[in-house]
Amino acid sequence: MVQINAHAIRKDELKTGDLIFQNLDCGPMCDAIEAVTKGYNNKPFSHMGMVYILQDNIFIIESIGAGVQLTPLERFISRTKHAHWVGRIRNKYQHLIPKATGFALMCEGMPYDDEFLYGNGKYYCSELIYDAFKAANNGKPFFELKPMTFKAPGAYDYFPVWQQHFLKLDMPIPEGALGCNPGGISLSKKIQMLGLLE
Repeated sequence: MVQINAHAIRKDELKTGDLIFQNLDCGPMCDAIEAVTKGYNNKPFSHMGMVYILQDNIFIIESIGAGVQLTPLERFISRTKHAHWVGRIRNKYQHLIPKATGFALMCEGMPYDDEFLYGNGKYYCSELIYDAFKAANNGKPFFELKPMTFKAPGAYDYFPVWQQHFLKLDMPIPEGALGCNPGGISLSKKIQMLGLLE
């Protein structure tokens, strides 16, 4: 993968459809997500959202907390002191953005997918982006689903945070089920990583 020198992206350079990748520092769960797939430039991404510009106001369409919501950019970036990386869908795929954002906006209010199961009517952050671009691409996958793991790399045992999480949900850990995460999406060749949000 070709690496680029990170440079600052001003907020007024953002475009609808840009993807912003975040290192949330939300505790053991974020640490577990980041440990499984290192993102672009080996960065630890645990959350992501899509830019939506409405009448000069910049929002992020994301799934976090209660579920899919439209979050003002300033609130989104205030969650962490880590740098935010901006990715832009490559030119040959830019025509998909209106339908992708339209799909994501229609999902507003859908619950957060705490089961991390694809296709269950709920969304975690990268799952929302995956489905938005799949819908825009006439139902054909745009990004890639891969078997998920809830274990540390090279480890036999599950992360304790995942054991506790799925025990509370009274469901088996979906080890090996297809899914996606922010780190994996940041590595897609269909995205050009522009740099750090200023």
